[in-house]
Amino acid sequence: MAAAAAGGADMSWVDRLVGSLGPHLAGQRWFASQASVEEPDVSLLSATHLAGTQAHGSLWQVLVRADGDVYQLVVVLRDTSEAGCSAGVDPKTVVSALGDLVVCDALGDPEAAIRLLEVISGGSQSAELCRPVTSEQSNTSVIFDDRLILKVFRRLRPGRNPDAEVTSALAGAGFASVAAPVVVWGDETYDYAFGQTYLAGGSDGWALALASLRDLYSLYDSSGGPEPAEAGGDFAPEAARLGQVTAQMHLHLSKLFQDASPAASSRQAGEAWEALLGSIRARLAVATEKLGRDLNAVGEPLIARVASFDGPGPTIRVHGDLHLGQVMRTDQGWYVLDFEGEPDRPLSERLAPASALKDVSGMLRSFHYASRYSLGERERREWPLLRPAAIAWEARNRRAFLSGYRSQAGVDDLLPEPAAASAVMAFYELDKALYELDYEVAHRPEWAVIPLEALERLADPMSDERDELEGEGLS
Repeated sequence: MAAAAAGGADMSWVDRLVGSLGPHLAGQRWFASQASVEEPDVSLLSATHLAGTQAHGSLWQVLVRADGDVYQLVVVLRDTSEAGCSAGVDPKTVVSALGDLVVCDALGDPEAAIRLLEVISGGSQSAELCRPVTSEQSNTSVIFDDRLILKVFRRLRPGRNPDAEVTSALAGAGFASVAAPVVVWGDETYDYAFGQTYLAGGSDGWALALASLRDLYSLYDSSGGPEPAEAGGDFAPEAARLGQVTAQMHLHLSKLFQDASPAASSRQAGEAWEALLGSIRARLAVATEKLGRDLNAVGEPLIARVASFDGPGPTIRVHGDLHLGQVMRTDQGWYVLDFEGEPDRPLSERLAPASALKDVSGMLRSFHYASRYSLGERERREWPLLRPAAIAWEARNRRAFLSGYRSQAGVDDLLPEPAAASAVMAFYELDKALYELDYEVAHRPEWAVIPLEALERLADPMSDERDELEGEGLS
């Protein structure tokens, strides 16, 4: 692709920018190779003028290729005399200083971000205020007037972005538990950004779960404490409602994304399942070598068991990365967010049909994560006292979620036969725990102990923790 400009604008800054982008990209959370590449090779794909008649203050979309992937930057050109980029802008938004020009990330520049919203919505949307979302993300999100949130995709893949595609389809089918789509920015090659109604006043499931656990732990002293059901912050009723919403989502997805060729769909699902079996074996071997712990012994018995079944049962399009951080509770109920799937997995794998239990197991893993993360917030000397409470909280919320899920009429048709269901669910938990382990070792090494504990539990079905969780299966 070639650079494009309006009104004969000076494009000399583009080549200089691209030549300086390596360090900037390497420092971004959304850059895929950041863990292993200090300064990637960068080449220009396109520079497209979006708004502004003067060089200074003009808005541009820049697409580059780095380490084999395509990335999107939306930048605004500022004069070096301007503080940072514009008033209220964090200096960290400066992408590159090019002589008398400063190239800034437009998503961290309020004036530029609002102009971008106007441009990509064709003038149908505007705002007075905006702020970037500062939590870790594989994309960049900006909130406008507390009524709209715009996610700008950074690492681009050809075709529809799964979040934009699935959310729009679910909303169009009447599934009320997704935030309404407002704007999609894209072309015949890529989706660039997706805007939805902002769920003002909502709380994500992770925050609510941690609040519940903190309430429970605060009631404990040297003599012990109450069962989770007796604590004021009991999360189980919400877990049950969340299970119902998940089942409703799966029923809609199973209808919306039916393959026109059942034989082709079945073949694709079978190939994805075989690939997953092979992938888990390979990842167990790598983790064993990397960590010096025999994790092969963890997975092989479970792999052998699920391999004896004829696949995972019915397969559908799934969320792909369902956990407590991907759901939001408002006064109207639970909402499901972010249908892109796990960002570190290949897109083809994220789009492949899978058992609904992939999402179910993801949420179950999240209950474990929350209970162990909250232990880490306490003093180490308290852990022996609070550990039984953490186990009991996890077990109660697993059961509540599964009970809510199974209560939805029609969902049984999406699940494996009862004889296979518990093994398939445990297998997906194994897959998720390995994914978590890879992620934590790369990004948050201090958290790696949590998926390691899950792997040990899956390896020893007779452990105390596993006993606590028995009886909550899907049969």
